[in-house]
Amino acid sequence: MSNPLVRASSPPPVRLLVVDDHGIVRDGITALFEREDGLQIAGHAATGEEAIRAAQRIRPDMIIMDLVLPGLNGIDATRCILSQLPLTRILVLSGCGTAEHVYRAMRAGARGYVVKAASGAMLVLAVRTVIAGHLYVSPGIIPVAAEQLLNDPIPKTPYERLSAREREVLHRIVAGASSSDIAQHLALSSKTIDSYRSRLMVKLGVRNRSALIRFVIDNELIAL
Repeated sequence: MSNPLVRASSPPPVRLLVVDDHGIVRDGITALFEREDGLQIAGHAATGEEAIRAAQRIRPDMIIMDLVLPGLNGIDATRCILSQLPLTRILVLSGCGTAEHVYRAMRAGARGYVVKAASGAMLVLAVRTVIAGHLYVSPGIIPVAAEQLLNDPIPKTPYERLSAREREVLHRIVAGASSSDIAQHLALSSKTIDSYRSRLMVKLGVRNRSALIRFVIDNELIAL
């Protein structure tokens, strides 16, 4: 028979929020952590916007964050959440394993990065490592190099140089919204949205909407 005093002195479980636009991935992660002591899935989200709202409501200890999401991507969602909840730790779980994606995630404030090809045991290890206050990256990405990415003045990518409003306009253009639709949603004039559109094309080095979409796809910024 277990001692009730021991149970009472046990620390509360680490509460996790899972963000991924695929239900089967969310279900798989939930099933994985149901078997782990001291870790508890406290909520789910399928988009960047849902992740922000869920984080505000749940105030999780850690968020397992996908990068490619409908609407607001995981990088921008991470940045927004940490501006409001700076003590929340974010671990990226993504199918994108390039150095640029890791760099962007770390610069946004993520403290861990796991590729989706990893095993469940590796994801659990990553969660426990980050919760303990350490940096974790999947094998193949040297931790020291990842730490340098956090501190070195590496030039921002073209996407990172966009303002938050420019990114929002970009996301809505790629989703197929017209200038008038975007203007109505953002309470701006169509002329202002057209100016944003022109500015986006200059900053990203593209000539038309098709090229904007290609830029987003090539950089895996939005789930289409």
